[in-house]
Amino acid sequence: MFRALVIDKQDDKQKVAIKELDESQLPEGDVTVKVAYSTLNYKDALAVTGKGPVVRSFPMVPGIDLAGEVEESSHPDFKPGDAVVLNGWGVGEKHWGGLAEKARLKGDWLIPLNKAFTPRQAMGIGTAGYTAMLCVLALEKQGVTPDKGEILVTGAAGGVGSVAIAVLAKLGYQVVAMTGRAEEADFLTSLGASRIIDRSEYSEAGKPLAKEQWAGAIDVAGGQVLANVCASMKYRGVVAACGLAAGMSFPSTVAPFILRGVTLCGIDSVMAPREDRIEAWDRLARDLDLSKLEQLVKDVSLEEVADITPSILAGKVRGRLVVPVKNQA
Repeated sequence: MFRALVIDKQDDKQKVAIKELDESQLPEGDVTVKVAYSTLNYKDALAVTGKGPVVRSFPMVPGIDLAGEVEESSHPDFKPGDAVVLNGWGVGEKHWGGLAEKARLKGDWLIPLNKAFTPRQAMGIGTAGYTAMLCVLALEKQGVTPDKGEILVTGAAGGVGSVAIAVLAKLGYQVVAMTGRAEEADFLTSLGASRIIDRSEYSEAGKPLAKEQWAGAIDVAGGQVLANVCASMKYRGVVAACGLAAGMSFPSTVAPFILRGVTLCGIDSVMAPREDRIEAWDRLARDLDLSKLEQLVKDVSLEEVADITPSILAGKVRGRLVVPVKNQA
């Protein structure tokens, strides 16, 4: 038996509860993992609250991230005792996820836990931090170097934004943090932001082309914010877009792209190839200050998950939430 957070639906009403499940109830897979830690991301909050169509079938164990130890494996790359990490692949949406003491998964979805990190640190990074690193890699591959100018990070106090700031600052970039929470200014400065701007400056419809300001940008917002970010990029600037917290629309024009040569890079962390994942985690091991990571992380029990997820959607949570789910038996 093992404990799991389970989302179920009855009469079109979603219910969330911690349940004792039998291992025979686990879905198909060639690797069984004893989960040590999971996390709470924006997508997890949508799933748990039912505010977005994240869960594709019921019952569902949410949790798009997990770190733990292989218990059983018929996959050639993994054996019992191996430390592993999972991010994405539809886990917590279509396949039972990490907010449980055990998970059965496809081994092709797993990568070895980088030796630089403990399982808790890996989940302190989680999909948010791994996505942030994919964004940084995209900027680098498009030739955005520290000497080119300032890098804008939207949603700066959230999981992606906070890790992105810490990594970019360590790499020598001048980072400007955009947030709607002025009270987080000291926190963002401590991570390495050189200055802070208010989200309201980018929330309303703007000009097709605005003043050139940013050599690069990492955007988690989408919507009008992303449109205004693109309009204010420097010539040949690069935007890495990875989120839709401000909406799925993109009310922009072609002007930034054909008159300033701006590049808009879409960042998908869910289905990213194994080699990209390993590269991102290797770079996180090298370029993320673990003392800064500890500033970002707060532990949340399995029992607290349902209560705290609305705050994630409301943008009231700083940094990263880690859920210890290790089986104590």
